[in-house]
Amino acid sequence: MTCRTPLRGIFAGLGRERLPGTVFSLVLAAAAAPSAHADANAGSVLAHQGSAGVPACVSCHGMQGEGQAASGFPRLAGQNQDYLLKELQAFADGTRKSPQMNPIASALSAAQKRDATAYFASLPAWKQQDKPNTSSPSYQRGRKLATVGDWNKEMPACFICHGAGGRGVPPHFPALVGQPRAYTRAQLEAWRSAKRANDPQGLMRSVGAKMTDQEIADVSLYLENPSPAEVEE
Repeated sequence: MTCRTPLRGIFAGLGRERLPGTVFSLVLAAAAAPSAHADANAGSVLAHQGSAGVPACVSCHGMQGEGQAASGFPRLAGQNQDYLLKELQAFADGTRKSPQMNPIASALSAAQKRDATAYFASLPAWKQQDKPNTSSPSYQRGRKLATVGDWNKEMPACFICHGAGGRGVPPHFPALVGQPRAYTRAQLEAWRSAKRANDPQGLMRSVGAKMTDQEIADVSLYLENPSPAEVEE
C-alpha cells in the first residue's frame, strides 16, 4: 500500500503538526547509537531461571518468548532490544504502569535489563504458522485500519509508524505482528484512557482517543495473525 498523503498532513490532524520530524529524528538517533554491551547468554539464564526476587520471564512470556495468548502476556521474541530496554526502564521508573512488571523491573539491575532484552531480541521474530480467517468481517476491518487507516477520522494506518508489515521501527515503534490480541487490545484501551502515557509526543494517546471498542477489537484480531500479503519480507 502506497500512501501519497504527506506525513506532516497526517499528523497535523492529530494536533501534532511537528510530530513526525521529532519522532523520526529520535528513531534515527537511537539507530545510530547501539545499546551498551549486553550478555545474551546471561539474559537467557535470567529469562529461564529468574534471580533473587525476580521470577523467570518465561513463566509469563512463554518458553521461547512467544507470549501467552490466553493470558494476554506479550510476545518478546524478536522484538528490538532498544524498544524492550526502553519499556523495562519505563516499568522500573513507573512511567508505564503494570502491577506485574513494575516490581520486577525495579528489582533488575541495569546490566540485567540489558542482558534480558538482548536475549529476547536474539530469538526468532514472529512467523506465520496458521492461515488467518481472512473472510471474517472483523478481520477485514482490522486489516484496513492497520494498512490504510481511517482518513475520515484523521487516523493513520498502524503500519505508517510501525514499519512495513508492522515489524517495528525501534526504539519507539515496536513490532505489532504476532502479538496476542488480548495484549494489543489492552494496550490500545490503556492509550485511549491515558492509563498508558509513555509514548513520544502523545502519538498513541491521540490515535487511541479516536478508536471505538469495535475498532480496537478488529485491529487487535488482525495484528495477531495478519494476512501474508502485508507481512512477507
